[in-house]
Amino acid sequence: MISLDKKNSIEDLLGSKAKVKILKTLAQNEELTISLIIKYTRLNYLNVLKHLNYLKAVGLIQEKKFGRIKIFRYKIENIKARSLKHFIDIWESDL
Repeated sequence: MISLDKKNSIEDLLGSKAKVKILKTLAQNEELTISLIIKYTRLNYLNVLKHLNYLKAVGLIQEKKFGRIKIFRYKIENIKARSLKHFIDIWESDL
């Protein structure tokens, strides 16, 4: 049976260029602060924050707090995240 839950749809995940940029950046760097994510993706703060919250909700990334500093980590132990990273690695390679 197909899930109609928008939060878990692949279309919602991959339908946003900003989400894909953030996922790709985190998959390639493992852990980054929001400032570095903004720098690497060239997206604005509110857009990045919105997409990071979505990616946390679906379990692809996790947030770690060290005082006022937040580190966003790609959850490679999540099978969906690991599969997506593998796809990104293949797609971005020079095959």
